[in-house]
Amino acid sequence: MQPMIYVIDDDFAVLKSLRFLLETEDFDVRTFSSGSALLESSMLSGADCLILDYKMAGIDGLELSSRLRGLGVDTPIILITGHPDANIRTKASLAGVGQVVFKPDLQDNLVKCVRNAIDSHMRPPEEGKPPP
Repeated sequence: MQPMIYVIDDDFAVLKSLRFLLETEDFDVRTFSSGSALLESSMLSGADCLILDYKMAGIDGLELSSRLRGLGVDTPIILITGHPDANIRTKASLAGVGQVVFKPDLQDNLVKCVRNAIDSHMRPPEEGKPPP
């Protein structure tokens, strides 16, 4: 069974592009055009990895990540952004995001980050260490 990836971005062209990229790498992909669309869906627990855009109208990626963690969703989250700032990795970590990928590097790094996030999440924790 192929891993299920949810992509949340308010830019239709980005959704389409990421769907194509991930499907060519043998992932199943569902797309959502906003954080609200994901939260209102009945599919919060169906993903193996979530890819959230940082800058979205309404609920941004960091707020969405915080809300998902507050709902008990422990699925790995990757934040994508074309608007990096000096503290984005710290802000993302505090919001429950595992990795940040900058949009200019998506094609080169995103698939690798998704595979690593899923592998880390599926791997049992080492003795005496908490899960990632």
